[in-house]
Amino acid sequence: MPITSLGVGSGLDLQWMLDELIKIEKLPGQVLQKQATSYRSKISALGTLSSKLGALQAATKAMIPDAPKGESPAQKFASYSGSLGDEKIGTVTIGDGAVSGNYALDVKELASAQKILSNALTDSDVAGATGNKIILSAGTLAGGGFTADTKRRAEIEITAEINTVEKLRNAINKATKDTGVSASVINDGSGGKRLVLSGNKDGSTQAFQIESDSGSGPSTTSGFLAYNPVTGTPGFKTQQKAVDAKFVLDGVTITSKGNTVSGVLDGVTLQLAGTGATQLKVVRDDAKSVKAALEKFVSTFNDAARTMNTQGAYDAETKVAGPLQGNNILREAQSALRTLVFGTQSGENQLSDIGIAFGSDGTLRFDAQKLDAAITKDPNAVAELAAKVGKTFSDRIDKIIGAKGSIQTSTDGMNASIRDLEKRKEALDTRVLAVEARYRKQFTALDTMLSKMNSTSNYLAQQLTAIANIPKTSSKK
Repeated sequence: MPITSLGVGSGLDLQWMLDELIKIEKLPGQVLQKQATSYRSKISALGTLSSKLGALQAATKAMIPDAPKGESPAQKFASYSGSLGDEKIGTVTIGDGAVSGNYALDVKELASAQKILSNALTDSDVAGATGNKIILSAGTLAGGGFTADTKRRAEIEITAEINTVEKLRNAINKATKDTGVSASVINDGSGGKRLVLSGNKDGSTQAFQIESDSGSGPSTTSGFLAYNPVTGTPGFKTQQKAVDAKFVLDGVTITSKGNTVSGVLDGVTLQLAGTGATQLKVVRDDAKSVKAALEKFVSTFNDAARTMNTQGAYDAETKVAGPLQGNNILREAQSALRTLVFGTQSGENQLSDIGIAFGSDGTLRFDAQKLDAAITKDPNAVAELAAKVGKTFSDRIDKIIGAKGSIQTSTDGMNASIRDLEKRKEALDTRVLAVEARYRKQFTALDTMLSKMNSTSNYLAQQLTAIANIPKTSSKK
């Protein structure tokens, strides 16, 4: 009978012996795997470090003036806010290019969209217009006349299926999506329905007219669905004209197609909401911008510092080291940042002079009162120091996290080492399989041989026992 499990024939625990031998054979591969795991842990930790330093670099880059545009540090941190003396007239938004100033603003008229309301209609009125055609043209209302835009024209034929005011509304909306006009219905409560046509945008270029074509040619003065924006018609009532906003700014009369007005003053956008006279003020406040930039710098610096402290720490109680304990790149980053905090200087000022200094835990402390005092004393000097900090920190960090920086170089090297270790591990695994197959063959042969020897031994023992049990007979007669 063939042996199907090691040791069955011999009675020896040959499977245990084989397993122990294979464990020994696998030890070199486990060492390689442990090395690869260590590299991966360091790569992950360096990735985290790179991310934290990247956030710090972004914060410092935001403090660097735009050299190609000739921007100075003072201009970089120039911050403006705008306001209207009468908030009912509108609001002010400030963007790039604004300058300080006070302006007299007098809003004469707000921009509005055209809106017309029909007389009371019944479904019978609509059904009775079957065969007529409505021609809606959008265009510009100016100089006492209306000029249609041929590209914004729609025709609605009143068919037998269009036999209610609501169906007429739906047909108009389906046909006029490119004209900038929409229709709705108001029920007046007494059985009449009012068709409302509205321009979707403000301004004189968004006016429209309706012509009713009964077959003898379009007319703006006949039919219950005809309207001329200049003269009006009996069929509709003008609710609101399509007009531009008009206002006077420091004596200059200005018109705008909409109530959102930009480009009149550099960096200033007005959102007009009412008419009347008021004061427009644009005020410069450098302290707000430079303070926010430095607060961001301190915040991202401390985030990076805490991460580096954790990565390089050693817990004596748990005897667990951080993933980058003793790592040269970590030490390089810590040393570089500390040196820059102490060494970056603009004129006679350094960070400690404006309220930014190290605490006992290696993070920066931010003294807002000291910074405010420094800004009040010389805002340009603070802006120049902030710009210098931005440039020096960004350039130095780039040497650590840039495409050719130390983190990328180290990561590339460790990835190459991991690939080499994986190849060696694969070769060792192949070798272990071959060794295991050889051992198993040898142990199987040993088991078979011992099984046969045991069988022979048992047979001989039986024969010897049988011989010993043969009765002895006497030779004398």
